[in-house]
Amino acid sequence: MMQRRHVAVLLVGVFTGRARAGVSPSEQARIDRLIEYIESRKDVKFIRNGNEYSCEDAAKFMRGKMKSMGEHVNSAQQFIEQIATKSSTTGHLYMIKLADGKSMPSAQFLADELKRMDAKH
Repeated sequence: MMQRRHVAVLLVGVFTGRARAGVSPSEQARIDRLIEYIESRKDVKFIRNGNEYSCEDAAKFMRGKMKSMGEHVNSAQQFIEQIATKSSTTGHLYMIKLADGKSMPSAQFLADELKRMDAKH
């Protein structure tokens, strides 16, 4: 009986791992670069559900959201669309407040950076 339980736990772990392993190493690197870009921007604020956060906090949040909700994310573009665009709780768009006080949707901010990254490579 104990062996069956261990096998069942092992199989659940294997299948769960495969479901989360949909991101190729190259796409995961692109996602990581986008998050690192956000984290490095000291001149902007991340706005989530009406509250301003540092970009370091935004990066931590996006890593956590990707870990908990990113099972269907297979590309950097899907990361932007499914993880970094809006609140899954309220539906409010995430925004980036620029140094000049203007705001833009985080999806556009990240899409612009993704284009820049891709143009370099």
